[in-house]
Amino acid sequence: MAEAIFWLCLSLPLFAYLGYPLLLALCAPFRRPAPAGAPQPLPRVSVIVAAYNEERNIEAKLRSLLDDDYPRERRQIIVASDGSSDATVALARRIAQLRPWDDIRVLDLPRGGKAAALNSAEALADGEILVFSDADTLWTGDTLRQLIAPFVDPRVGATAGNVTIPAAGKALAIGDRLYRAYETWLRRLESRTGCMASADGGLQALRRELFETVPADVTDDFFLTTCASVAGRRIVFAEAARVTDHGVESAQGQFRRRRRITVQGLQSLARRRELLDPGRHGLFALALITHKLIRRLAPVLLVPLLLSNLWLWDEGAFYRIALLAQLAAYGLALIGLLGRHRRLPKPFRLAAYVLVTLSAMGAGVWQFLSGYRYRQWNPQQNR
Repeated sequence: MAEAIFWLCLSLPLFAYLGYPLLLALCAPFRRPAPAGAPQPLPRVSVIVAAYNEERNIEAKLRSLLDDDYPRERRQIIVASDGSSDATVALARRIAQLRPWDDIRVLDLPRGGKAAALNSAEALADGEILVFSDADTLWTGDTLRQLIAPFVDPRVGATAGNVTIPAAGKALAIGDRLYRAYETWLRRLESRTGCMASADGGLQALRRELFETVPADVTDDFFLTTCASVAGRRIVFAEAARVTDHGVESAQGQFRRRRRITVQGLQSLARRRELLDPGRHGLFALALITHKLIRRLAPVLLVPLLLSNLWLWDEGAFYRIALLAQLAAYGLALIGLLGRHRRLPKPFRLAAYVLVTLSAMGAGVWQFLSGYRYRQWNPQQNR
């Protein structure tokens, strides 16, 4: 019995993080690339930025949007402030006044949550394509063109941008940077095989006719991109559409962020459960089950993995080595956490990041099962 528990708890996370990407890599050469569509006029685009107390970021964000080389007559920018109590609205309106030739709208909304802000902004949008981008990410010169380019194919319903962290930071942000690199590799494979599961909220786009009202208790990036999947359209990774972000340095911020994402992510899957049917959605359903479900449940398996390994100590050298490896990894992580305010070597910081992330995901699974839901947001607490 202990042996069966050990191998089950080991094989599921290994498949989710390693086996699944390798399976996609094997399938990718057999998938024909989508034919390039005929050149079309650039569509009207509405860029939506939901913000809550973003006075430190909103000016730089808007300037990066305005510096993008997309024609301004084909671009609308909407800043939806979710009851900000700082100078976010005033700063955004000042830039709008200084750039009257640009179509910039600023919504000063009552506090209602990010989903409510996005829904209000969509009601004001007039673009054929809706673009969603976080307030603390900065664009490069051709981000919007690259993000919109795949829509020449009418089968494409949504695109995902490439969110990068250029600097590793001094503490746990090194884990964020490596995680984003892993996600970029995985999304590249999923996009090639036609089973991309979701986008990063830092940058994504959706055909407006596919938009559905965003519920308050879901991860908006997943819900919005899967609007395309529900309609039978593809999600494409626009890797050349780059934005830069900052990693989360503190253990507390990392824990809160990952716990919230886990709860809202599982709730999102519950709302999109029709997409989990392999009979109807094939490889895309496998992608969702693996990428969005098993990976979130994997931390729960670590405790029975450790306990069953202890029970199997006398069953052979492999089990003894496996147990010592687990204990060494936990020890490395604890040292990394205790010394996170010092410049420790990267392995310690990376191990600390993994431990905090997995612990937060485990706590998120517990919160989800106990019925707790997040409906408000406070980005500053997660940085």
